[in-house]
Amino acid sequence: MNIPQIFSSFNSLRVLVVGDVMLDAYVWGKVERISPEAPVPVVNVVKREMRLGGAGNVILNVQALGAEPVTCAVVGQDEFGQKLIELLKEKNLDTSGIIQSPDRITTVKERIIAGSQHVVRIDTETDKTITYDEQTQLIERAKALIPNCDVVLFEDYDKGVLCERVIREITDFANAHQKPTVVDPKKRNFLAYKQVTLFKPNLKELKEGLKIDFDVKNPVSLEEAVTQLKTALQTDGAFVTLSEHGVYIDANDQKHHIKAHKRKIADVSGAGDTVISIAACCVALGLEPRLVAELSNLGGGIVCEDVGVVPIDKQRLQAEAEKYLKD
Repeated sequence: MNIPQIFSSFNSLRVLVVGDVMLDAYVWGKVERISPEAPVPVVNVVKREMRLGGAGNVILNVQALGAEPVTCAVVGQDEFGQKLIELLKEKNLDTSGIIQSPDRITTVKERIIAGSQHVVRIDTETDKTITYDEQTQLIERAKALIPNCDVVLFEDYDKGVLCERVIREITDFANAHQKPTVVDPKKRNFLAYKQVTLFKPNLKELKEGLKIDFDVKNPVSLEEAVTQLKTALQTDGAFVTLSEHGVYIDANDQKHHIKAHKRKIADVSGAGDTVISIAACCVALGLEPRLVAELSNLGGGIVCEDVGVVPIDKQRLQAEAEKYLKD
């Protein structure tokens, strides 16, 4: 399959995204005085905006690649939960996997910005694990959707939607139906993702998750750490993002260290979401590990050239892939 065929094939994929969907809220304003009540700036609001955040950014990246994302998550039965569902529907995204809980609040990360200065961030959230009943509902919803999807993507932000039982039962069901599973992990459930197809931590998460330290510039140490990870998770595929040192993949008895491309970095926010989205689509197509790593590495670098969290530009990614990668 050559590069144009790969990018065309993305359009036929359905990707089940299971995890912590949240809202990113922005308040832009001006500061012209200090409050008489306390030594803090008074922000006069000019504009407000809400965007999909957390696993929502992965969903937008999957959609930007041409695939159809299907969201499976638990949010609050509150104003913000309703707004989140509205934002998904506005983008013609499937919301059939979303459960609204009356006992849970929707995660919102609100940023107050005055001019170009980020003044403060206000988080409204709970990271408490969803209840047993909510876990059951989520698992059943995922099981109903998996047969008609090409890959399951776990997007974990440690906000409580994903827990050991949810991870185990969904993974087991996907494996039984020969659907690949890819994971973007966080600390809490790091070692719970047993027998997944591809596990993608960053370097910091790898070190913290295994409670080890090593020099990433030493190829032997890096290889040994990833081997240790694969053994702990009983998986055949690990893919580690190494920031300015590129990416390393060890999957299907292949090991490749891909260097980062030189770029003008403006903002690294959201790069991991882009990487896992591309990797999931590539795994769904059954691409070779090296190609999975190279395409994901290119995409993660591209979005770092933009300020703020933005989905990947598919046309630009394809153009760079055709320029830098061999079929």
